Amino acid sequence: MSLLIYNFFLILFLFIPLFLITGPAIPDIIISCSALYFLINYLILNKSFFIFREKVFLISIFFWFTLIFVSFFALNKQNSFQDSLIFIRFLFIPLIAYYFFFNNEKKIKILVYIIFITVCFVLLDSLFQFYNYSSKDGFGYDLLGFKSNWYGRLTGPFGDELVPGAYVSKFGLIGYVFFFFIKKNKTNYILQILYLSIISLVCFASGERMALATFFLALFFLLLFMKNKRSVFFITIIISLIFIGITYKTHPFYNDYEVLNSTQYHQGMKIEKSFKCEKNIDKECKKIINIQPSFIEILKNFKTSAYGEIYSLAIIMFKDHPFTGVGINNYKFACINNDKYKKEMKNYDCASHPHNIYIQWLSEGGIIALFSFLVYLGYLFNFIIFGKNHNQFKIISLAVMIIIFWPIMSTGSLIKNWNGVLTFYVIANCIVLSQIKLSNLN
Repeated sequence: MSLLIYNFFLILFLFIPLFLITGPAIPDIIISCSALYFLINYLILNKSFFIFREKVFLISIFFWFTLIFVSFFALNKQNSFQDSLIFIRFLFIPLIAYYFFFNNEKKIKILVYIIFITVCFVLLDSLFQFYNYSSKDGFGYDLLGFKSNWYGRLTGPFGDELVPGAYVSKFGLIGYVFFFFIKKNKTNYILQILYLSIISLVCFASGERMALATFFLALFFLLLFMKNKRSVFFITIIISLIFIGITYKTHPFYNDYEVLNSTQYHQGMKIEKSFKCEKNIDKECKKIINIQPSFIEILKNFKTSAYGEIYSLAIIMFKDHPFTGVGINNYKFACINNDKYKKEMKNYDCASHPHNIYIQWLSEGGIIALFSFLVYLGYLFNFIIFGKNHNQFKIISLAVMIIIFWPIMSTGSLIKNWNGVLTFYVIANCIVLSQIKLSNLN
């Protein structure tokens, strides 16, 4: 019976990459139940307390305790304590993966196969939606019948969430490990390049600039440090740029409009789309649409852009509460309920979070939370670098960690269900790949 329950949770844990496509609820339930099962199995049934001596556990608990501590000083203590207490479920994901589920080669290979297949599905689905385009309505339905409510942004199979680029950029290199488990030949070599290049293309097509930027950063990192695969990554970068260039020049989304006005504000680029009228194809109809501003426009006027105002407010919150911040997940509460903070958002409504991991810890948890997070993060990098597995898997793991934790970019909130599960599950994959010895590689 105990083996049956273990296998049940193992299967659920293995398929989290697939369940993430359905939204935040199912993955969060699986993680929470798996953490509870992990504790019951080790502490109560087997009376095995070794986990309490492991550094990765102690560092995780240290980080968690600091979040609880700063909650005593939060503006909204209920929100802060609530989100701090349940944050432990995310910190348990790497522990469960490494010590409980993915502790042998067979399980790791199954994990990699599942991630590879899931990433390939997201790539195919997103590309289908990208090329299912009309000037009037934008990107059409994907294979599952989802359509974006934002003109010019892809949903892929994620319903109303605009995250296919973030998903494939973070899971893509874990899925790339699949090619190490199959026969090494010319076809394998070509497929590696094609797989990585299509990830780059989907990151570009999704409109998620940070996903594209960090994925290219990871490719350059691999080019520098993964010597036996340099030709793969060099050609991938070249092919990716060619794919993106051809797409930009030929896809109608980038060529069937005229810019009427361009500002740095949210949805600040006003364009006019031209297309054949439905009732009279000989007549040309026009449609005015507001879309995201150009990246150059944002950089030129960063202070008054959405990101500029959000980050500036977060820094002001930190200056007012330097040691403990305004409280975990209190950014929006503080913005709405404090006139001083609300006035800082001159052109936008109060955001739900500061859109940068490090700035969020600084503004919501002060120096204490940011310091403990950096200690936790530093230990994870150290754990991977000095892992027991082959150097090539350590390097891939580090490249993935760079995608997640590169400091100069906008990010989702680690407090939120979907992004929290995704981030810590990918961390778990990196730890497992760097630590568990794998044999029979090609």
